[in-house]
Amino acid sequence: MRSSLPEDALKEFYASINIAASPERVWEVLMNAAEWPNWDPSCERIEGTIAPGATIKAFTKLSPGRAFSVKVTTFEPPRKMVWTGGMPLGLFKGRRSFNLLATEIGTEFSLHEVFTGPILVLIGGSIRDMSDPFHAFCRGLKSRAEAS
Repeated sequence: MRSSLPEDALKEFYASINIAASPERVWEVLMNAAEWPNWDPSCERIEGTIAPGATIKAFTKLSPGRAFSVKVTTFEPPRKMVWTGGMPLGLFKGRRSFNLLATEIGTEFSLHEVFTGPILVLIGGSIRDMSDPFHAFCRGLKSRAEAS
């Protein structure tokens, strides 16, 4: 998915994986916020309950001591969830999508994050490459969901 924004006003990351578990099982793992640190190598902790319209705080080992406050803006069990966060007035916005698609062998899971906003041209260089952490997230989710 590409935006009509200029390249310097958009930064995105994507990873996907096939999981030999039903979308319902994968969704169950995603909804258990307290367990994320046990399978997501980058997760320090998630504070709050993952639910429609809820605001949660994500703490990551990639930015120790820093909380990322996000709102669950889309919640369609067991298909899709979107977390949105950023700065006031849309100066900077992050949108992380969790997508689950039923397949013959289980679930095709994808994780996609897009950063946009006018100040992205100023701070975009400080946003680390999330490719490896996203792939590690997918592998951890797969391992946890298949271990049932």
